Amino acid sequence: MTELEHRTPDLAWNAWGTADAATPVSDQVRGLLEAFLGVEHRDTPSVDRSEVRLGETRLPAEARAALAGIVGDDAIRTDDETRLLHSGGKSTPDLLRRRAGDAGAAPDAVVLPADHDQVCAVLARCAEHRIAVVPFGGGTSVVGGVEPERGGFTSLISLDLRRLDRLVAVDADSRTATLQAGLRGPEAEALLAEHGFTLGHFPQSFEHASIGGFAATRSSGQASAGYGRFDAAVLRMRVATPSGELDLGRAPASAAGPDLRQLFLGSEGAFGIITEVTARVHPLPAEVESEGWSFPDFDAGSAALRRLAQEEALPTVARLSDETETWINLSAAHDVGEGGGPGGCLLITRYEGARVAVSARARALLTEAGGEPLGAEPAESWAHGRYHGPYLRDALLDVNALAETLETATTWSRLAETRAAVQDAVTEALAEQGTPPLVLCHLSHVYPAGASLYFTVVCARAEDPVRQWRRAKEAAGAAISRVGATITHHHAVGLDHRPWLVDEIGELGAQVLRAVKSAVDPVGVLNPGKLIP
Repeated sequence: MTELEHRTPDLAWNAWGTADAATPVSDQVRGLLEAFLGVEHRDTPSVDRSEVRLGETRLPAEARAALAGIVGDDAIRTDDETRLLHSGGKSTPDLLRRRAGDAGAAPDAVVLPADHDQVCAVLARCAEHRIAVVPFGGGTSVVGGVEPERGGFTSLISLDLRRLDRLVAVDADSRTATLQAGLRGPEAEALLAEHGFTLGHFPQSFEHASIGGFAATRSSGQASAGYGRFDAAVLRMRVATPSGELDLGRAPASAAGPDLRQLFLGSEGAFGIITEVTARVHPLPAEVESEGWSFPDFDAGSAALRRLAQEEALPTVARLSDETETWINLSAAHDVGEGGGPGGCLLITRYEGARVAVSARARALLTEAGGEPLGAEPAESWAHGRYHGPYLRDALLDVNALAETLETATTWSRLAETRAAVQDAVTEALAEQGTPPLVLCHLSHVYPAGASLYFTVVCARAEDPVRQWRRAKEAAGAAISRVGATITHHHAVGLDHRPWLVDEIGELGAQVLRAVKSAVDPVGVLNPGKLIP
């Protein structure tokens, strides 16, 4: 086995994560789908791999030779298996297309550079040969961020950063670590643990997503209440662009003009390829306390979390499920039966390290706000299965159901309005198509001024499920824009959210983004069609 083969993860081409971690839908869940959503009892499996259609590679021999001169011939892959694994992200529409056998937009080649200098050289050659470049870390985008959009270019490569997988340095005095962009979440945590540190960044994509992807999408992990968002942790970064390289960030804070790091945090590979990140790290927690709480309704639970945030008593993890999500999770685990129904909301709290010191005050505030403690079991159960959600989504696709997620964030004063607007818009859009949904919601990222709202939508599958979800997503996007919330809190813009970006930043803001793009990528080869309106 070669070094490059060893670095290739055994990922599923038609589902989330790895095939060995997938689990089928239980009879209990299938019964709920049939009873409450009218899902017809029939299997809707993926086509066999042998039936998948890939287009012929269109990478010219001259361009391939130029790229091979940089990375080596064995680091350029044009075989169907590798191209298929890089033919898109992991949203439900992405998977539905591949499950139907359509991977015709697959890249012409997958290029695996070994270091920052090779990335710079590859980008320069791609600009010279007019080859589109889609950066690829873990491939976990759920908003079309790694779709092989050609943007008018004949050829397109997927630039896979998995070989940039080193922990470069740890500065224990400053509590920072420098990590290469291709390092995956679990590997980064294992390497940092050897030095007694953690990033504290655990999004649901953690098992497969990369450090570069965390930075390029402004990722927010499930422990954001305690450790913060990933972009807020970044102190320094190296970026390769077709116009040259940038090394940004010299100190914890600076008044040396606008912070140029912010142009590349969240830039989704459209301005440059992040190759190295220096971020704050935290001591591994010596203590961990977990607890579940019950609140009579979502408004009461939200008000309690607002108070914790504004009185600086937040736990490390704070996750509040609405009545429907609480009920569905309970129904999936226990035989509730058709007579059950929504009642109460579950709040998960988890305190790690220094946050344990605020746990007593937080508990007092939660009790005062009407919360009832449930002990550690609900929180420990959530922690045990927190990365399993996408696998359940895929299993639902196998049994004639459609499941997808969307998210936003807004201020506390607009939280209830935003939640109702999105739920109503999605419900109406799907009901009009004859597939009335369940729309679940939870609140999992909390700030003094507001919070995120994360929606999970489940319904029967229509004849054209991609079109079915597109209509629902368009309705949700319009509702989010209308109430003045953000079109995305942590999923990024990609292809899916680009139609609403001008509404959020204004036409002048869009012109600023286009001007930056012109400066760093004048030919326009970097991740065409993403982010820039």
